[in-house]
Amino acid sequence: MIRKVNLVIIQVLVLYAIYLVGTWIQNALNLMIPGSIVGMFLLFCLLVTKIIPLKWIQEGSRFLLVHLTLFFIPVTVGVMQFGHVFKGKGLLLIPAVLASTILVIVISGKMLDFLMSKRLKKGSNET
Repeated sequence: MIRKVNLVIIQVLVLYAIYLVGTWIQNALNLMIPGSIVGMFLLFCLLVTKIIPLKWIQEGSRFLLVHLTLFFIPVTVGVMQFGHVFKGKGLLLIPAVLASTILVIVISGKMLDFLMSKRLKKGSNET
């Protein structure tokens, strides 16, 4: 049990270090992309090239995903500070949020469908 807890802590620290490298790259190169996105792209590249094997971060990632909803509480509370924005243009924000959410869901679903069909075709060609 203690060994698994230590493993999760180490893996979360590895993920955090990749995030910090991403923010450092963003600041050093003065990029318009947030450092967290740069870090995510860096993590993607490290996983695809197998520089970092998936097993090095799998348990830590799983732990963070299980507790993901807790990370939205500070953001939700922080939105309350911007009541003046919602007063005047609040009704305009609702359709924008709904449209962007639907767009993300549709594009993600189409991409997943495309990738899964490609994987199934590849699997059927190998047999």
